[in-house]
Amino acid sequence: MHLIELADQSIAYHSSTYLTERQYLLQQIYMKINKVVPLEQNYLQILGDIAKTPKSLYFIGNLPQQRVPTVAIVGTRRPTAYGKEVTHRLAYDLASRGVIVVSGLALGVDGIAHRAALEAGGTTLAVLANSLPKIYPATHRDLAKDIIAKGGAIISEHQDNESPRGYDFLARNRIVSGLADAIIITEAASRSGTLNTAAHALEQGREVFVVPGNITSPLSAGCNALLKQGATPITCADDILQVIAPHTPDKQTLLPLGNTPDETTILRLLADGMRNGDEIQQKTGIAAADFSMALTMLEMNGAIRPLGGNQWTLR
Repeated sequence: MHLIELADQSIAYHSSTYLTERQYLLQQIYMKINKVVPLEQNYLQILGDIAKTPKSLYFIGNLPQQRVPTVAIVGTRRPTAYGKEVTHRLAYDLASRGVIVVSGLALGVDGIAHRAALEAGGTTLAVLANSLPKIYPATHRDLAKDIIAKGGAIISEHQDNESPRGYDFLARNRIVSGLADAIIITEAASRSGTLNTAAHALEQGREVFVVPGNITSPLSAGCNALLKQGATPITCADDILQVIAPHTPDKQTLLPLGNTPDETTILRLLADGMRNGDEIQQKTGIAAADFSMALTMLEMNGAIRPLGGNQWTLR
C-alpha cells in the first residue's frame, strides 16, 4: 500500500482534526530524507561509470529497485513554443512506454519534461544542485511533491543544508546524464548550461540525442551545433527506444475525436501540424465565438493544451 494511503487510514478515525493531521503526516512523508550508497543499489550502480562517483546520495521519495530504461531530458530555461511542444511530446511518449525520465527540476525544459512524464502516468526523477529538503527553484515545490507522490524521487548529493552555488549546477549535470542510458536535448542556445550536460554524457559514453531546430532561432543554435558534431537527431520517441529499449512494443496512435464537428475539425488541423489559433480559425471558417468555445471545451476535456501566444497542440 502506498505511504499516502497509509497516512490517510491512520488518521481517518479523527475527522474533527483530519485535515491538520493529514497535512502534517504527509509533510513528514514528503520530507523524509533517505541515504543510499549508489554502488550498492541496482538502479544507481550505473553511476559507477561517471567521474567523481558520489559516495552517497540523499533522496526523498522512491528510487527504482532494478535498472529500467532511462533518459535524461534537458534544455533551455526559456523554451519557445516549439521547444515546449517537442519536450512535452517526447517525455510523455517515453514515459507512457515505461521509460524513466530524469531531469534537473529547473525552469523551462526540465519542468516540462517532469510534468509530461507524470501526465503520462510514468516515473520521473529530479536531481537537485542543493541539499534536501529545500526545493530549488521554489516555484517547483508543488511539482516536486507530485513527483514524490507518484512514485518518483528528488535526489541530491549534498548533505548540508545550503543554497546551490554556480559550480554545483555543473556538478549536478554529471549525475543527470550519468543516471540515464541516453540524454535528449530538445532546445538549447549556443552558450547554454545544457551543453555541459551533453559534454558529461559524451565522457560517460552515453548516447546524445538532439532535436533539430529552426536555423534562425538562437535557442536552437546549441542543438544544431551538436548535430554538426555528430549527435544523433531525434524526431520521435521511437528514435530513442530503438537504441535503449528495442523490444518495447510500438505505440498505436489514434487521432482523437471531438464532441462536435467544430472540435473534430480543429483536432484534425492540429494533427496535421498547424499550431496558431488565428490560422486554424481562418482555415476552418468557424465563427470566432464558436471557435473559442470549441478550444475551451477541447482544453477542458484534455484533448489539447496551450503552448502560449495562442499556440496549441494535441495533448
